[in-house]
Amino acid sequence: MINQFFLEKLEAGCDEAGRGCLAGPVFAAAVILNYDFENELITDSKQISDKVRRELRPVIESSAIAWSVARVDPDKIDEINILNASILAMHLALDGLNISPEHIAVDGNRFKKYKEIPHTCVVKGDAKFRNIAAASILAKTYRDEYMEQLHQEIPHYNWHKNKGYPTAEHRKGIEVYGSCIHHRKTFRLLPTQIELNL
Repeated sequence: MINQFFLEKLEAGCDEAGRGCLAGPVFAAAVILNYDFENELITDSKQISDKVRRELRPVIESSAIAWSVARVDPDKIDEINILNASILAMHLALDGLNISPEHIAVDGNRFKKYKEIPHTCVVKGDAKFRNIAAASILAKTYRDEYMEQLHQEIPHYNWHKNKGYPTAEHRKGIEVYGSCIHHRKTFRLLPTQIELNL
């Protein structure tokens, strides 16, 4: 059973999307839910379909006390690395809230202190706490939409399907057309021939 909150305080759930991608920004969301908010469909965004995620997004946005989505672009990811960029995106999402939380619940095991607000890291938190799950859904749906828009500009990599993740079709596009400004240059965009033959 998914929990409502980690603590009995005004709590923001935070999660990111796109950390393992070869292209595009990393997105993050912060969501503060009412104590009495209930929706059994809201869970880890990876466990529900794209259709359900998109249906849940307006429900979350209209029901939340506050929510915010932010992104960090590939050039910054290359500059500070993906872990720091993911944390920065969560900090930027927290900056965007119109109310300050008393506690922050973060998916994963790494975070940097945000202002003077206490935080708790929760491994697989998006499957355990509804505010983190809500944040995961917002981050995922906003990022997916962004990558679909980029596909309209640069269709070589099938980002409307793979969303920038390292699929065979994405890597085939890189082989044929090379990388572009939306790729993360510090990531291994193509495996070596030895790795391809394993």
